[in-house]
Amino acid sequence: MALIIVFIFGVANFAMHKAVLESGHPMLAQLPSFFRSPGGRISLIVEFLLLLGTMLLVSDGAGHWAWGYGAYSAMNALSAWLILTRRI
Repeated sequence: MALIIVFIFGVANFAMHKAVLESGHPMLAQLPSFFRSPGGRISLIVEFLLLLGTMLLVSDGAGHWAWGYGAYSAMNALSAWLILTRRI
């Protein structure tokens, strides 16, 4: 069950990440160029590696990593909301 929840959080993280990348927020100009081009693929690869690592650890029985990934996803959601609503 934890593996499925981590996967769902991962899909949500990818959606939020892509939305932020496409938002055109001025803060994105401060990122290093290799994270922004082409289309933010490097940052999406890092996001994928985080998801893959967490899923491997959870599938191996380390369920506490699911809680950590849940906290990471909550912080991503808050950050994406702040950026997309231009509150920061």
